[in-house]
Amino acid sequence: MSPGGGPLEALTILHRSGLLRPVGGPAGLLRVARVLRRWGLTPAAGYAAQAALRPAAVALVDESGALTFREMEERTTALARGLARLGVGPGARVALMSRNHRGFLETSVAVWKLGATTVYVNTSFAGPQLARVLEREEAALLVHDTEFEPVAAAWSGARLAAWGSSPGSDRSLESLIRAHTGGALGPPPRPGRAVILTSGTTGTPKGARRPLPAGLEPALALLSRIPLRARETTLIAAPLFHAWGFAHLVLSLFLGSTLVLQGRFDPERTLEAVERHRVDALVAVPIMLQRMLELPPEVRRRYDTSSLRVVAVSGEPLLGDLATRFMDAFGDVLYNLYGSTEVGFAAVATPEEMRRRPGTAGRPPRGTRLRLLGADGTEVAPGETGRIFVRSRLLFDGYTGGEERESQDGFLATGDLGHVDAEGLLFVEGRDDDMIVSGGENVYPQEVEDLLTRHPDILEVAVVGVPDPEFGQALRAYVVPRPGAGLDAEAVREYVRANLARYKVPRSIVFAERLPRTATGKVQRARLLAGG
Repeated sequence: MSPGGGPLEALTILHRSGLLRPVGGPAGLLRVARVLRRWGLTPAAGYAAQAALRPAAVALVDESGALTFREMEERTTALARGLARLGVGPGARVALMSRNHRGFLETSVAVWKLGATTVYVNTSFAGPQLARVLEREEAALLVHDTEFEPVAAAWSGARLAAWGSSPGSDRSLESLIRAHTGGALGPPPRPGRAVILTSGTTGTPKGARRPLPAGLEPALALLSRIPLRARETTLIAAPLFHAWGFAHLVLSLFLGSTLVLQGRFDPERTLEAVERHRVDALVAVPIMLQRMLELPPEVRRRYDTSSLRVVAVSGEPLLGDLATRFMDAFGDVLYNLYGSTEVGFAAVATPEEMRRRPGTAGRPPRGTRLRLLGADGTEVAPGETGRIFVRSRLLFDGYTGGEERESQDGFLATGDLGHVDAEGLLFVEGRDDDMIVSGGENVYPQEVEDLLTRHPDILEVAVVGVPDPEFGQALRAYVVPRPGAGLDAEAVREYVRANLARYKVPRSIVFAERLPRTATGKVQRARLLAGG
């Protein structure tokens, strides 16, 4: 599977997104050219370019108010000078443990301006896990929200407050910005880099090295399948430390987007922000869609969300009829991306594709090729299940700990199984390592989960394998019923028995109020098995 990727297609994408119609005409183009000549086509140039074109336009809105592009450029330059005084320079590593707010953006851009590396830390980490990761990544400085002080204290290195510090603190981003205003900053000898931690639900996450974009190809890939436009308003609800939220942060710098950020996701506050700021694009993870749909219809109707053109989601499968129910409620604005920290963007499903072929992960974006390989390493035919491999310019540079990721002829394994139908649409069937062997039969939990989430009385479900003396492994389903539902274990089993093979029927059903999830929305299956 391979889409086009030529210059004409690139020009078409740029025109459609509005990037070929810069503010200020020829004079504006000249100002941008000067910025790019100085900084190159990197995220570090983002606010500088927009400040030259639209200095008074709003760049960011968070709980502390709004900042213009000129203010963001001045603040990130001042912060870069302050960080340099603390010893941050080319090649240094700065860890960032922050929720979605200005501190996250300002730290990222300032570190990039210095040619240093930012290590993005999951806000759910416990102290020992954080300390192990920072030691492995050789971090010179940890920037963190003060709410994470008890966790951050597990690390003995230098720390700086990103959010929540007292006004008089001399160890905060704000204090560095105030103390280092004025004057220009020269570009670093080499571009900055980013380390995104993998979002696995067990063990210590791996660090995935990702070069910051030095060209338009990553933006073109995403824009080829998702119709985002320049100078619009985007609310990033997905955690910015996650690869999905981070990708849209970087893209917003190229597009000159106004970003709306909230420290914590709340479904009603998100809808209120969409109305108040006339948000054009919402970036989320699937569980956030579920939470919005759980709001009573009368609550959803309080808010005018008609400004939304795009709701872009990634991170987990859209199980059951979640995609259809969301589009029925909010319009055909949903775009679902399948990918990972390691492979980048593998496929995107459009609203039309999800309406016509429910469950599809869509098609590869520009410049991306897929291969589905069988057990013997050869490509499988359409309709047959194979292991999914991806090749593009967006593959990661490797793990910081030196671990290997399986590849073949430049194609990187995603760790998932799937098939491609006769139309060329990809369907992801589940994780290769999630397979449960029960009584000699192979079962993939996602198929059972997808079915059960379609049950009218079930809100959420997770299926795992547990030891069984008779079958080796048996299926256990953790079920969150809808409020007021009269559901019992036998009714759940009978529903599966009526729709799937008998060996796919869970032997045990556990009812729960909520499923434990990571900050990025992934179900923590190990905690389920441990009773957490």
